[in-house]
Amino acid sequence: MNAPATHQLPVVVIGAGPVGLAAAAHLVERGLEPLVLEAGPSAGTAVRDWAHVRLFSPWAEVTDPAAEKLLAPTGWVRPDGGTYPTGGDWAEQYLQPLADVVGDKIRYGATVTGVARAGRDRIVDADRDEQPFTVHIELADGREERISARAVIDASGTWSIPSPIGADGLPALGEKAAADRISYRVPDLRDPLVRARYAGRRTAVVGSGASAFTALASLADLAEEEPGTHVAWVLRRGIGANTFGGGEADQLPARGALGLRAKAAVEAGHASAVTGFRTQAVERDGDRLVLVAEDGRHLDPVDEVVVLTGFRPDLSFLSEVRLGLDERLQAPIALAPLIDPNVHSCGTVYPHGVNELAHPEQDLYLVGMKSYGRAPTFLALTGYEQVRSIAAALAGDRDAAERVELTLPETGVCGGAGLYDAPDTAAQGGEGGGCCGAPSTLQIDVVTPAATSGGC
Repeated sequence: MNAPATHQLPVVVIGAGPVGLAAAAHLVERGLEPLVLEAGPSAGTAVRDWAHVRLFSPWAEVTDPAAEKLLAPTGWVRPDGGTYPTGGDWAEQYLQPLADVVGDKIRYGATVTGVARAGRDRIVDADRDEQPFTVHIELADGREERISARAVIDASGTWSIPSPIGADGLPALGEKAAADRISYRVPDLRDPLVRARYAGRRTAVVGSGASAFTALASLADLAEEEPGTHVAWVLRRGIGANTFGGGEADQLPARGALGLRAKAAVEAGHASAVTGFRTQAVERDGDRLVLVAEDGRHLDPVDEVVVLTGFRPDLSFLSEVRLGLDERLQAPIALAPLIDPNVHSCGTVYPHGVNELAHPEQDLYLVGMKSYGRAPTFLALTGYEQVRSIAAALAGDRDAAERVELTLPETGVCGGAGLYDAPDTAAQGGEGGGCCGAPSTLQIDVVTPAATSGGC
């Protein structure tokens, strides 16, 4: 029996997260056949890992238009567009219903282990673009399969590879051996077992972004209830005017409030900042850990370490395809200048699509958070525009692919996360609450002590 023509094969989408499911919706809208491969057991597996976290972006900015059209016949109604979901809300009220509609076009428990051109390793030029892709997967029961695809959209994100504590980007000496005392996620202190791990103990929090702010605020609230709880906040740089973000002048009020909470934790004495500390080693001191800096300084012993230094893309299964990646950010070459964190915030990255996301390997795309490589700030709406453009290109509608169909709102345009049980009224920014709007003030003292974790 003859193999099907390449154009009759499905478009493989890697990952059933927000952008992967949006890609499936846009492909369906274009009359193309998607096949979504999800390593986890359900839609939004990574999002569910931070279910306790509240996003900085409201509902109006975290749902995709094509997905909403697909959901409409089921009676699904988007939650109040002005309120801010937690990761758990996002997964249960949007991602899972969307996945249910996509149905058998999603395979769960399917881990992608390799992507290549059929019969061609990355060296071979001959007839390369005419060959279908072959996607290697490993199933939950250990079986292996090969899937042929006309195109591949990798929306697998970066959640699976947190950056290590080592200041040179590699694990610090002794970091792996101390894995039982090191976490790379914001702790969910609503969980009694997690709470017991940090209550009455000394914890080092390493990092300077929203996730670190969240951990500081969360552990500071724990310190109010559990004597002996203290945080050593480890910063690779010094403390300056921008260390805690924009505060009350932040154009994204929920994010500004988070920075102010972190600042309050330091001023109240629940956290002490250790600046210019670039970790080189993790040593044991009995049952405790000691962080050692490149300049020889030793941090006082701690019971736990929370490392929140960012994430990076898993490129291991793409070794046999030809990628064009920026040498610093590991993002597509044409996209990298637009998202460089030294120049841009999420509010200054303009919508982009198939042209900026193209690689030397035709019909292969990295989208969503993975397309940003190591850049830290990503917007869901931007990801939805990416896959709309790509689906149009795969359908042969080049005009639509190259046309920008996203107008960023002036409020809440940044993705991210905030304090997890914050009342919706506290999370709303009002007028000018986005990265591009005028500053707005947010009340920050309305969160109950049990509602302190956020950030992703």
